[in-house]
Amino acid sequence: MMDDLTLLGFGPDGWAPLLLKGCLLTLAVSATSMAIGTVLGVLLAWARLKGPRWLRRTALVYGVVLRGVPELLVILLLYFGLPSLILSLSETFGWEAPGLPPPFLIGSVSVGLVSAAYQAEIFRGGVGAIPRGQFEAARAMGFGDLMCFHRIVLPQVTRIVLPALGNVWQFNLKDSALIAVTGLSELMRTSLVAAGSTRHPFLFFGVAMALYLVLTTLSSTAFHYGGRYSNRWDRG
Repeated sequence: MMDDLTLLGFGPDGWAPLLLKGCLLTLAVSATSMAIGTVLGVLLAWARLKGPRWLRRTALVYGVVLRGVPELLVILLLYFGLPSLILSLSETFGWEAPGLPPPFLIGSVSVGLVSAAYQAEIFRGGVGAIPRGQFEAARAMGFGDLMCFHRIVLPQVTRIVLPALGNVWQFNLKDSALIAVTGLSELMRTSLVAAGSTRHPFLFFGVAMALYLVLTTLSSTAFHYGGRYSNRWDRG
């Protein structure tokens, strides 16, 4: 018992600082991937709703493919496959060969690309939940597209999609563990290294489980109160 407390402490043999750093890196990757997924998801939703036919089909194919393949495959494809492709092109055209991309960037982009496929459907469904009569009334009052988005779409869609975005955030938080394959020292990778170095796998994997549960519970609470705040004027 004393040995376990020493390994989880802040002393010279303790792993607590590295585990906490891993938690912060996990949150950073999750937040970055969520931001990437939100921006791209909004663009994909717009393409499905307002884009020309070729763009609607492209966005549809993107969603089907990215929702249908494992996130780990996307990470491996971008981290190992993309540099290999760029290297082949560099040799063909005589360019300077690039090195491996930063694991944080690849991890965030990979999870963000998959997240965007889900967020696009959430935003598209949120816009579809707004009664069409509101758009017709806005047009009759002379609202342009930008004003219609700012005054009608954005406030209502934010309230409608927030619970679903909370679920996507939870997925991003857990999917960030897959980035351990790139060597990024987030929570999962740190726990693997600690378990292998100390030969206490049950201890460190149990601690990692507890830390992930803390992060997901705090996130659920934050989205719950965010949803209550966004619905404070809704009497329906």
